[in-house]
Amino acid sequence: MKETPLSNCERRFLLRAIEEKKRLDGRQTYDYRNIRISFGTDYGCCIVELGKTRVLGQVSCELVSPKLNRATEGILFFNLELSQMAAPAFEPGRQSDLLVKLNRLMERCLRNSKCIDTESLCVVAGEKVWQIRVDLHLLNHDGNIIDAASIAAIVALCHFRRPDVSVQGDEVTLYTPEERDPVPLSIHHMPICVSFAFFQQGDPNPTYLLVDPNEREERVMDGLLVIAMNKHREICTIQSSGGIMLLKDQVLRCSKIAGVKVAEITELILKALENDQKVRKEGGKFGFAESIANQRITAFKMEKAPIDTSDVEEKAEEIIAEAEPPSEVVSTPVLWTPGTAQIGEGVENSWGDLEDSEKEDDEGGGDQAIILDGIKMDTGVEVSDIGSQDAPIILSDSEEEEMIILEPDKNPKKIRTQTTSAKQEKAPSKKPVKRRKKKRAAN
Repeated sequence: MKETPLSNCERRFLLRAIEEKKRLDGRQTYDYRNIRISFGTDYGCCIVELGKTRVLGQVSCELVSPKLNRATEGILFFNLELSQMAAPAFEPGRQSDLLVKLNRLMERCLRNSKCIDTESLCVVAGEKVWQIRVDLHLLNHDGNIIDAASIAAIVALCHFRRPDVSVQGDEVTLYTPEERDPVPLSIHHMPICVSFAFFQQGDPNPTYLLVDPNEREERVMDGLLVIAMNKHREICTIQSSGGIMLLKDQVLRCSKIAGVKVAEITELILKALENDQKVRKEGGKFGFAESIANQRITAFKMEKAPIDTSDVEEKAEEIIAEAEPPSEVVSTPVLWTPGTAQIGEGVENSWGDLEDSEKEDDEGGGDQAIILDGIKMDTGVEVSDIGSQDAPIILSDSEEEEMIILEPDKNPKKIRTQTTSAKQEKAPSKKPVKRRKKKRAAN
């Protein structure tokens, strides 16, 4: 575990606040953070929140062979995992010293204290026993992991139900929850850990004491004392770390504080279990989705305005009656040339305009087009621009010129006419052509 060290300014600020008996979250010296317990849809699943520290507990079971030295006792297994999801300082895929210490403390607190009747987990002596596995996952780290983990473990064990079994001779029958109701575990007492942080402040003996330290306070503390106790004030385990020397009066003082805190937490656990069992029997909604606070985004939320829709049809008829009727527009077809028609005014006609590609071809090539306006052929077909008198008609230099009639709905038709009559009547019109031909021959 690689934590980012605190700066000297932050350390001095925290120690100065502790001297003045002030905590960053506004608590008093012996106050616990708020504890919140929520259960999952399955038995044996819970989430415990101690302030911002959050731990997920899950209990599972299976039939295994017992240990050789304890043939009539079941097996309890505890596993606490610290992932990078909880804090970036935790290293994945490696058991740190903190993780090893926490797992050992959990085993001493719950397994060595005999809080669960392991003999009731025996199915067939020497052959089949129940193995109860408690998996604890740290979801968010804000200090005092051991207290939150111990509460999550005991709550998950109290909430868990194992399948019912029956033994007939050498045959063991395992029943599903639909066939028989699951059986709860036999729990004698509920040990809970309470942590105390000590601060020396230059004095060889600790002079300042805090209950339930958070993550910032754990970084500057000089020692930690953990006391596991049940509501009967029986000490299950006690552990001191940090290399501090505690006096007898200080330990007794901490044990008295722990007794009060454990009684309060035990009452909270029993009340949470009772409420969950009541909701399940009544068929109400339960689980994480129901227990999580409903937090909605209200930035784009609009207040609902009451709308009266009783006389909507009458109002609509009045509006239509008072409105002016639309003007009647009769479209008349406009015949520009034979075979073409136009309905309405439309937009400006640009059929006769050359495209850019055609303009480049005409400008770059050796054959230059000559533009003639309003030519009438002897064939009786009148060629005129469609829509405007400025639209050009392009004639080529071949012996037979082409006349193109553009139609909006059909492909343009090409009508070939002999140019002999046109040359006789429009003699001046062929002079530019001859000039251009002579120039081309000269070239």
